[in-house]
Amino acid sequence: MVIDLLDCADTYAGLHPDFALAFSFLRTCDCSRLGEGKIEMAHGRLSATVMHKPGRSRDEALLEVHRKFIDIQCAFAGTDSIGWKPLSACAKPAGEFDTERDIQFFADGPDEWVSVRPGMFAVFFPQDAHAPMVSEGMLHKVVIKVAL
Repeated sequence: MVIDLLDCADTYAGLHPDFALAFSFLRTCDCSRLGEGKIEMAHGRLSATVMHKPGRSRDEALLEVHRKFIDIQCAFAGTDSIGWKPLSACAKPAGEFDTERDIQFFADGPDEWVSVRPGMFAVFFPQDAHAPMVSEGMLHKVVIKVAL
């Protein structure tokens, strides 16, 4: 997992060939004008999902993992408290891995909670179980899926 300010994103561009494009999109798009939904980029190697939804409680949030994609989660309004636990420590699957949606949920509790405020981002790799969308208010965020 990586958590940092969007202004410092170039530091991480070398971690994946498509990170520079993903961070450029997050820095230059006027995400406040984008409606909810999915935007495909880079011939399907990247997609951005724009969300404007009420947050959920920590008790409602399940940890999730992905095998084919890295998540870059960026807040534009509201604070997203995201739970984290290493996948290797997850012992309570809440269902089978869904290959079509590239997701599996776990009922384990997170080891840590991180706050992603506007102007920040968090990167979750396949070894990072994460429980996003935890907030007491509305969240406006973009999640970029980066194909491995």
